[in-house]
Amino acid sequence: MNTPILLNRNLINFGIPLGLLVVIIFLMQSPFLKGNDVINFAITVDLLLTVPLIYFLLIRKSKIPKTTVIPVMVIGLLVGSYFLPKEDQTYLDLFKNWALPIIELSILTLVIIKVRKAVVTYKKLKNVSPDFYDTLKNFCSEILPKKLVFPFATEVAVFYYGFIHWKSRQPENNEYTYHKNSGTPALLGGFILVIAIETIALHYLLAQWNVIIAWTLTGLSIYTAVQLLVFAKALSKRPIIITEETLLLRYGIMNESQIPMADIDSVVLSKKELEKNKLTRTLSPLRDLESHNVIINLKRENTLQGVYGIKKNFKTIGLHIDEPHDFIEEIEKALQSN
Repeated sequence: MNTPILLNRNLINFGIPLGLLVVIIFLMQSPFLKGNDVINFAITVDLLLTVPLIYFLLIRKSKIPKTTVIPVMVIGLLVGSYFLPKEDQTYLDLFKNWALPIIELSILTLVIIKVRKAVVTYKKLKNVSPDFYDTLKNFCSEILPKKLVFPFATEVAVFYYGFIHWKSRQPENNEYTYHKNSGTPALLGGFILVIAIETIALHYLLAQWNVIIAWTLTGLSIYTAVQLLVFAKALSKRPIIITEETLLLRYGIMNESQIPMADIDSVVLSKKELEKNKLTRTLSPLRDLESHNVIINLKRENTLQGVYGIKKNFKTIGLHIDEPHDFIEEIEKALQSN
């Protein structure tokens, strides 16, 4: 009984806004509207405000996340950009250039504030130091479709670790660092330097041909450099954690895996080269560019979750630990207790 009712309700929730968009598209094709500034303004308002507002009123008492109003607004923006004649997109361009960046920044700020509050609350209740990125992913999973959780969380994490979180973090007794004796921070710093040098030279050459393309590629290069900086910073913010039942492997925000202690077959201190097969991985995405000193073998396959939600299975994984002997001793204790 509930399934037909739910389907009918969803048909109303999504069908009415979709029908309104179809009607607006037909209106935009009318030759009588060309050059009419008042009607073009009304159509822009309908696309960006009226349709999202009607959609919000339809879903406000349902389980559909209220944040889906934003994608509806973006769809209206895309529809207007495609079907409205270029000369009639004055108000649409104003929205793109002024309102849209403010909305994006407001959403980003709201997410960070809510996640930070959740982190503080969790810390008070549990008396532990929760992880911002984990809390962010949990929060995003409640308000976003599953496929958008990791991409959105990654972008927010880049902004947070890059521009907000500068405080150093001291590891707890059951936490282990992997960046102090590793060459990864220096390697990422070298990549950033190379990007900076090549960007300046490439921008100078492209600017003589096309200024817009030159600045577009320069912007992408700057963002790539910021991402690398964030990846390097996050290494010290997200240590590896050993609990009685779980080994939580982390490599900044680039890779992570949660391994039940019962699934661990062996942990050995070794710098031996890993076998090249589909179920052998390194915790570092840099693979052979960073050496490992610990190898973990599992009884069954586990999943390594990468940046933007990319998944890879493994049964053997190599990683670098700053204090490998203490790390192995702690895991052996946990294995014995299990």
